[in-house]
Amino acid sequence: MAEKKKVEGKYLMYCNKPFVREGNTICYGDMNDKYVLFMLVLTNTEIEDANKNKVSMPDKILVQILSTDTSKNPVERIAKQFEKNGLYDAMDIGLIWLEKLNKS
Repeated sequence: MAEKKKVEGKYLMYCNKPFVREGNTICYGDMNDKYVLFMLVLTNTEIEDANKNKVSMPDKILVQILSTDTSKNPVERIAKQFEKNGLYDAMDIGLIWLEKLNKS
């Protein structure tokens, strides 16, 4: 899954779509699409890196696929919601659902 990453403007771009993290909130997608991926880091876990430094890693992630239709109320905008352990699994499954819903 080696995709090109680049910084365009003030956002990190992943697969030509903005990838934005602010604190424990991660948003991915283009607001011109039908849906975007929203992830909320619920818990973090501390691990040691190769230099024996403690690093905080996202652990439990709440994933939501949200409609970009602002005329809907917030509850109706949630097309899919689930929890995953680890950022990789959350992003992997989230991208699959995002692509599937944006194609429909």
